[in-house]
Amino acid sequence: MLALGFALLPPALAHDGRGRYGQGVKVQTLASRVELGSLGPGVTVQTLTRSDRSWNGALLPPLAAAQPEVHVLRMTVPSGVTLKLHQHPVIHAAVLVQGKLRLETEDGVAQLLEPGQAVIEVVSQPHRSVSLGPDPAVIIIVFVGPLGQAITLPAAP
Repeated sequence: MLALGFALLPPALAHDGRGRYGQGVKVQTLASRVELGSLGPGVTVQTLTRSDRSWNGALLPPLAAAQPEVHVLRMTVPSGVTLKLHQHPVIHAAVLVQGKLRLETEDGVAQLLEPGQAVIEVVSQPHRSVSLGPDPAVIIIVFVGPLGQAITLPAAP
């Protein structure tokens, strides 16, 4: 038995599975090529997001042939707080668990996240996040990069 997952990407960047992006496209993807029934009765998998591009449409960088390291972080940003401009040199994705969060690139492109939404973040591009409240924004972030590489850097002046 194969389970199907549904990924809802930001409307302007939704991918139709055939190499095209367009507004309002609902994406249906195979969640796994594994026989999920063999994992246990009632097991389901939902794909929250899947793409070769970040939320602003930029193509993700190719993976290097290095020993990978995975970081899984839970970050809490109090309501009303704007993070300093920063960048990430590695590929990463996040799921907003609580609150409202606006992602902004240095050039003014923005994306609003609400609880349950997933996003593939921009790589090596200065950006910031704003916790819109009323609750703190709680985000689960997964970074994948070469072993020992920094995952967050201040934006270049």
